[in-house]
Amino acid sequence: WSLLTPTNGNDSKKFKGDIRSPCAPSRVIHVRKLPNDINEAEVISLGLPFGKVTNLLMLKGKNQAFLEMNTEEAAQTMVTYYSSVTPVIRNHPIFMQYSNHKELKTDNSPNQVRAQAALQAVNAVQTGSMTLGAVDPSGLTGPSPVLRVIVENLFYPVTLDVLHQIFSKFGTVLKVITFTKNNQFQALLQFVDGLTAQHAKLALDGQNIYNGCCTLRISFSKLTSLNVKYNNDKSRDYTRPDLPTGDSQPTIEHHALAAAFATPGIISASPYAGAHAFPPAFAIQQAAGLTIPGVPGTFASLAIPGAAAAAAAASRLGFPVFPGTHCVMLVSNLNPEVSSSQSLTDLESVYGDVLRVKIMFNKKENALIQMSDGTQAQLAMSHLNGQKLYGRPLRITLSKHTTVQMPREGHEDQGLTKDYSSSPLHRFKKPGSKNYSNIFPPSSTLHLSNIPPLVVEDDLKMLFASNGALVKNFKFFQKDRKMALIQMGSVEEAIESLIQFHNHDLGENHHLRVSFSKSII
Repeated sequence: WSLLTPTNGNDSKKFKGDIRSPCAPSRVIHVRKLPNDINEAEVISLGLPFGKVTNLLMLKGKNQAFLEMNTEEAAQTMVTYYSSVTPVIRNHPIFMQYSNHKELKTDNSPNQVRAQAALQAVNAVQTGSMTLGAVDPSGLTGPSPVLRVIVENLFYPVTLDVLHQIFSKFGTVLKVITFTKNNQFQALLQFVDGLTAQHAKLALDGQNIYNGCCTLRISFSKLTSLNVKYNNDKSRDYTRPDLPTGDSQPTIEHHALAAAFATPGIISASPYAGAHAFPPAFAIQQAAGLTIPGVPGTFASLAIPGAAAAAAAASRLGFPVFPGTHCVMLVSNLNPEVSSSQSLTDLESVYGDVLRVKIMFNKKENALIQMSDGTQAQLAMSHLNGQKLYGRPLRITLSKHTTVQMPREGHEDQGLTKDYSSSPLHRFKKPGSKNYSNIFPPSSTLHLSNIPPLVVEDDLKMLFASNGALVKNFKFFQKDRKMALIQMGSVEEAIESLIQFHNHDLGENHHLRVSFSKSII
């Protein structure tokens, strides 16, 4: 261990076991259980969001590493964060804690030469002291502040907001334009300067936004500036909030999205979900909806291997690591007087396809709901936990059950268990359905679609007021009168209206489609 400056030499003894006693805080962090093919940049990236990484020692034969941060405070923030949120690199959970060593001493072995080169590259990009060619020899066109991003393997939709939040971790994103070209989802993002763009490219190129899919391929654009005409879900100029929305729906302020995820009190044994500001190059797993001390703006969400701010995507859409598991939710604190399996299905179906619902025989305030996969259960839970339904705030956790059992023949349960697996109303049958792009937190504004030509504004206003709710505003889409926005008196009224009027028969063989909108009228 000539490469280390030990204080009491206990690290090597502790390599054998997984259960390690906590050490006193140190700038040096001992990282264990790394995958065999780990590279230096990936280990460094674990520390980047928390401060400057000043040294690295790779122990590849032992699947371990020592990471030295520039301050003890940075190391403490990192260890505290990862004690709540286990980082995962290529499906390997990574473990870390303070080392007994107070600093790293390194030599000129080939391992260390590689580690130092990786450190220098990252630090040069952070401080701006290295030319672009020295960092990325792949023939760059120069330090353009505009990046061209192609998203490959687009199994789940990626939105403009997701990209903005991911890339803005590296610096201010001024403008974003998204488009589809050659059947590929692409985007152009303009940073303040070329150095920031280079930093983002270095960290994010080749990363997955969601586990196993949505891979970012990033190059410098020949453009040095973007001309954005409209602020909507396809393009955005953050320096010009006054721009018109054009054909698309107007967008809601980010704080409303954030508020939708501020639903404390989900206690779950699920290892899923993620948090705001996660570091690069790995997936994060965490109890859904848990707020992490010291990490601002924690969002209920999922595993995202990707770079530093992939957290952002978590705030937008929560996809768990293993879509096939944990697809049953336990919903409690229901109002048994008015809650039914149908009303629960109508509400949960905004976030996924409901297969079965079972209201508990002995405790009708509780129900089990089986979604078609864990992704959808995670989405429904993160969006609906804490929302009021018929006067009571819903409490939603992931259940230990893997399926909802139908009653055996001859064992009737008073119709408390319903099977919706063959329902024609499922919104997410196709993988990557465009409906994933239209998932939003419950809001007082509802998006209506499939409106027949003869139905006018007053018809719809009267329909939505017929259950005693207040209709505050209404607006048809200018370009497409089959769609409209309707604003109810409160989020709770909007939830109840969605339940009551989704799939309502408006005549002419048109059944109304209702979902929550991100827009404000």
